[in-house]
Amino acid sequence: MDAFPAFFPLEGRRVVIAGTGEAAEAKARLFDGSPAQLVRLEGPQAFLVGAYGGALMAFITGDDLFVQAAAGAARAARVLVNVVDRPELCDFNTPAVIDRGAVVAAIGTTGAAPMLAALLRNDIEARVPAGAGRVAVLLKRMQAEVREAYPDLVARRAFLRAALSGEAAEAAMAGDMERGEALLRAALDRRGAPVGRIAIVAGRGPADLLTLRAARALAEADVLAADADVDPAVLALARRDAGRLSPDDAGAEALVALARAGRQVVRLITRAPDAAMLKALAGADVAVEVMLAAPAG
Repeated sequence: MDAFPAFFPLEGRRVVIAGTGEAAEAKARLFDGSPAQLVRLEGPQAFLVGAYGGALMAFITGDDLFVQAAAGAARAARVLVNVVDRPELCDFNTPAVIDRGAVVAAIGTTGAAPMLAALLRNDIEARVPAGAGRVAVLLKRMQAEVREAYPDLVARRAFLRAALSGEAAEAAMAGDMERGEALLRAALDRRGAPVGRIAIVAGRGPADLLTLRAARALAEADVLAADADVDPAVLALARRDAGRLSPDDAGAEALVALARAGRQVVRLITRAPDAAMLKALAGADVAVEVMLAAPAG
């Protein structure tokens, strides 16, 4: 990872745009509808350290003399600086943004290929529903109640996974926040123990041959056990914070115990599934699914 992506809350924050022209207007449009206070600076005003006081970040555009003086003033005010089309002068790069309100996705190339980032954004944007931000707002509104009902992190994740594919999320997606909140609260009232499962996933690769169900299982895994020669691109689809179990410790008994405790378990294999393990898992009272690679072509 050549750059670390981070999201800065904009509520109550100042964002400065120094300079004029289409590049400055394009940066201003990034903040349309945001709660940030947008400050525009032109001419010599942009060279004053005090003009940047209290700002979170500054976008600067202009000729060499202008950007050098403005960037120096902004940094003297301890403000993060982005100089348009001058990556060597930037503290951060502006990504290609997918804006769904509370849900924001960003594609960056560390300033090396902005057009590539824009193309990738277009591909991903079509897959992010317009109402996704409303679902995030609903979950934020109910966050304290969900935490109180499910203090255990694994149980809370299991509840939220179910909620995200349930009626409450559908109502919020459609814009009926009141109904979504009522449905989510009703789900909390009838809460039960988290339901675990075991997924056995082909991990030899390439990653693009994985089925969508297998990719989703990796993204949702609480615990992962992978053979040593699993394709790194397949392994990268798993959550970074998923617990790791060595193959030697990932026998049928251990996997079943984890699933009974409500964990989502993924066993990544590079050879044919072990018949004895499959038989042992089939005799246990847990959900088991074997997910092999999709056929090529």
